[in-house]
Amino acid sequence: MGAKLPSNDALADIAQLHKMVEMNEALTLGAVRQHELTEAAESLNTQLRAEIAQRQHAEAALRESEERFRTLFDAAPMAVFACDRDGVIQHYNALAVELWGREPVCGIERHCGSVRLWLPDGTLLPHAQSPMVEVLRTGLPRLNVEVLIERPDGSRVPVLVNFAALKNGGGEITGAITSFMDLTERKKLELQSLRSQRMESIGTLAGGIAHDLNNSLGPIMMSLDLLRKKLPDPDSQELLAVLAASAQRGADMVRQVLSFARGVEGERAEVQVPQLIREIEKIVNETFLQHVQVQACLPANLWTVVGDSTQLHQVLLNLCLNARDAMPNGGVLVLSAENRQIDVIDETVSQNPRAKPGPHVMLEVKDNGTGMPPEIAEHIFEPFFTTKKFGQGSGIGLSTSLAIVKSHGGFLHVTSEPGKGTAFYIFLPAQTAMEAAVPPPPEPEMPCGHGELILVVDDEAPMRQITERTLESFGYRVVLACDGAEAIAIYTQRGAEIAAMITDMTMPGMEGPEVIRMVRCMNPKLPVIGASGLASTNYAAQLASLGVQHILAKPYRTAELLKMVKDALEGAGPVGEKSAPIASP
Repeated sequence: MGAKLPSNDALADIAQLHKMVEMNEALTLGAVRQHELTEAAESLNTQLRAEIAQRQHAEAALRESEERFRTLFDAAPMAVFACDRDGVIQHYNALAVELWGREPVCGIERHCGSVRLWLPDGTLLPHAQSPMVEVLRTGLPRLNVEVLIERPDGSRVPVLVNFAALKNGGGEITGAITSFMDLTERKKLELQSLRSQRMESIGTLAGGIAHDLNNSLGPIMMSLDLLRKKLPDPDSQELLAVLAASAQRGADMVRQVLSFARGVEGERAEVQVPQLIREIEKIVNETFLQHVQVQACLPANLWTVVGDSTQLHQVLLNLCLNARDAMPNGGVLVLSAENRQIDVIDETVSQNPRAKPGPHVMLEVKDNGTGMPPEIAEHIFEPFFTTKKFGQGSGIGLSTSLAIVKSHGGFLHVTSEPGKGTAFYIFLPAQTAMEAAVPPPPEPEMPCGHGELILVVDDEAPMRQITERTLESFGYRVVLACDGAEAIAIYTQRGAEIAAMITDMTMPGMEGPEVIRMVRCMNPKLPVIGASGLASTNYAAQLASLGVQHILAKPYRTAELLKMVKDALEGAGPVGEKSAPIASP
């Protein structure tokens, strides 16, 4: 018998079973794939999260970098602005606004082409030739370019400029950054340095001229003293007095020029205020513009002040110059003075802490010019403070004037009102008429010698001759030397009989200090008198180191010469007394 075939129901069950197996296999495969997809999704999510975190970190770093750049940009010690490839200004700091004069508005002012640059010689630099254009074109930096930048109000400021290109990662030029260093203060200091050097040169020139003039005035003044003895008649005496006064005035003028040009401290003496103001009035009338009218108001019986007339002259001249500048369209300048007795309840004392009760002479310099607001007036005595344009004022005139007035024991007071002018009041301690009524000093004594031999060393023949005549007229014997070498030779031969030496300080070849040093090696106790046509302070230290205490300032009068010789001889030992040679200091 053949095999028995399954029934239809069995076949159906088998088919159902096969389907179940296939479904189970499909479900198993789906689960595997689902797991794989889940793992892939999780990996992708992890990668995305890492990329997001990395991007967030980069963005934070970029923000931090931008904030750091902005901080550095704003805190830069100079004006800085950055522009794009087309030259349009994108960023600028506070100093750029300060340098420019105001906040740049949108439009043409935001383009670097609107910034007008001038060369130091005053030539306008065309925009096509601007270093900015060159940097944007070539990408090469331009450093330390000195120009003048013109502000919107038309004023120009000296600046030192650096231009540098901005580039992207590919090296493409995207813009430029420009830094401006304001040179205004540096230029002021340079100008002050040049003025100082010029004053030093003028001082050197003035010193040479003063030396020559004093050597010329000296023989005149001593000759007049000798002529007074020979011409005793009244007419001759009157003429000689006029000549002597003129010569003395010339000597005083030389001393004033030297004091002003070289800063030599002047001597304090009685100053006649009317004469001082008249001199200033004359200078103002001769040098100021014709449309500035000068009026001098001087009452009678003004008290005198004690001070340096050259310095007080400088104070008044500084104030007059300021008044002139305050009246560009003309006006009236008033110079006046009056006696003022300041007491403890005086309003002036309460307003000025340096004011002291007592008699004062008040000098007034008043103009009807532009005047000053209070916020300007309170700073005018500060060094280097000025409201004038660059190059028109150094800002030291008023501070110098204040220092001079203070050094004289006085004080300054100023009143001003915009549009109505300015008045400066100078208060100087004064001598009243009773205090000033001191009898004139007696005629200086003319001491005579007793045959002592004096060595006179001077390269100026007139000075040698008149000194010889003068000393011989008053009982001395004289031997002359025209330079240091001759003086050494004479002293080597006749040192035992020479009682004292008078030597000029400034001579060609061997100067006075060297002559003294060599002579002192032979005789340390020899009385020596140094004579100089320059200020005595120029050689004071050198002479002090050599033990020389007697200095004659040229031009000197006969009485000064004779008294100096007497003092020097009285302080020395017997003539011819010597010590062993000493090494030169």
